[in-house]
Amino acid sequence: MKKTLIAALFAGVAGAAVAAPATYNVDPTHTYAQYEVGHMGFSVQSGSFTKITGTVVLDTRAKKGAVDVTLDANSLETFFPARDKHLKSKDFFNVEKFPALTFKSKDLEFKGDKLAAVKGNLTLLGVTKPVTLTVTHFHGGKSPMTGKDTYGANAVATIKRSDFGMMTYLPGISDEVKLNLVIEASKAD
Repeated sequence: MKKTLIAALFAGVAGAAVAAPATYNVDPTHTYAQYEVGHMGFSVQSGSFTKITGTVVLDTRAKKGAVDVTLDANSLETFFPARDKHLKSKDFFNVEKFPALTFKSKDLEFKGDKLAAVKGNLTLLGVTKPVTLTVTHFHGGKSPMTGKDTYGANAVATIKRSDFGMMTYLPGISDEVKLNLVIEASKAD
């Protein structure tokens, strides 16, 4: 009886360790954020932020977690240097005054075993507003390249840039902006 009780206690402790939250570091080589915005009704233009850092905390058994990512505003690329310079100016992202955009969340929603949405706060131009990212792809497993536990996700959201004080050329450049986030994160050592 005593051995059974001790074994049960160890099994309970081992089970709790498996369910404990784990921290994952954003992989900067497989993570980027992109936006799409209407341009004068003629086309949909896009740009990418290529330098993103941060952490993701996941407890998939409890279906909880947290996201804390920072986008380097100066990493914005549209593949046209003059436009990049204008977008980084005071007219748009004002990278000199606001060098980073952030997204922070402690509200992850799961459907079954899959992450479905991340509700958090986006800070852009010093203004913080709630934003819900809808997860369109979510997968976890051992990376064949690193051997580390890794999670990846793709997510989308639509915001109004005017909500953050970005008013230049409204309505010629549309107020609604589609956000796309591609993220991979590996378990921290």
